[in-house]
Amino acid sequence: MKVLGIDTSGKNASVAVTEDGKLLAQYFVRTNKTHSQVILPLCRKMLEDLGIELNDIDRFAVAAGPGSYTGLRIGISAVKALSFALDRQCNGISTLEAIAYNFAGTFDGYICTVMKARLDIVYCAVFRMNGQKPEYCMADCMLTLGELADKLAEFDSKIIAAGDAAEELIKKTQQNNIFLAPAHLREQLASGICMSASDKEGQTPDKTEAFYMQITKAEKDLQEKNTGSC
Repeated sequence: MKVLGIDTSGKNASVAVTEDGKLLAQYFVRTNKTHSQVILPLCRKMLEDLGIELNDIDRFAVAAGPGSYTGLRIGISAVKALSFALDRQCNGISTLEAIAYNFAGTFDGYICTVMKARLDIVYCAVFRMNGQKPEYCMADCMLTLGELADKLAEFDSKIIAAGDAAEELIKKTQQNNIFLAPAHLREQLASGICMSASDKEGQTPDKTEAFYMQITKAEKDLQEKNTGSC
């Protein structure tokens, strides 16, 4: 099964194609352009280099959150449109779980995936890596860096910290069993999206929605307006 994955959850853009668990191609770019300008041209170039077409893709997958509100909407909209147009199933994947898949088959131990949310608050999860598939030990949640450090103090085995807030976590905790992931495995990558989707049942695109974890700016503005009018 060929899976095309898209990650637009953060500042970087990433696309990948896997086939039966093997990575065929992955493009990753840091850019000041918006994801809407970058992601589909990246997909087109990747497919051209592979010598395949969109019709050859069996399933689509996308980072569904947590992450940037706008970035998530762009990636999910693209995958839903492709899935509807080609009558394919798709998967919305936890960004935190996808990061853990970067370490599939590399070691047996714990992985803490951690992404910036706002101020001192992060999105985070903890996984136990056994072979090729990470297993949740702590579900996706929002914590302060201090609260997360306290949670990790309960683990006495080696922990790899990955994600765009991993360096901040390392600075916050004094534990000597927490190590920073190498740079090439630390980021959100579309290959992790593909691998996670390969381990799941596909679903119809109408069931793929964003998992923000925080309320949107529009919802915040409405709450503030309603509070002010009371």
